[in-house]
Amino acid sequence: MTTKQGVIEVKKSKFYYYRYDGDMAGFDALLPKIKSEHKKATHVVYAYSFSQPFNEKCCDDGEPKSTAGAPILSVIQKKKLSNVAVIVVRYFGGIKLGAGGLVRAYTKSASEALSD
Repeated sequence: MTTKQGVIEVKKSKFYYYRYDGDMAGFDALLPKIKSEHKKATHVVYAYSFSQPFNEKCCDDGEPKSTAGAPILSVIQKKKLSNVAVIVVRYFGGIKLGAGGLVRAYTKSASEALSD
């Protein structure tokens, strides 16, 4: 179950973000559900940090290397959070964002998901 979700739009691309607070087993159950809800999505990227055992990971899901999952993980690390995951689903809007635009969009999505 997600604890926060929302959407941002950048140059006609839509970024649906989901925050999950819990453990690895719960995340492993949630990710396929979100993917099945967004079958037509261009990308489903994520990052997480769990403490028991310590495990951090990020996934770009076909976006250019380090433009999607890594920025999300960076936000989690800067906020010093654990036992949290952020999943961002992107629907391409027809306008290429470039590497910098992708980093900004995924960073903003993660920041929104992790804000109080």
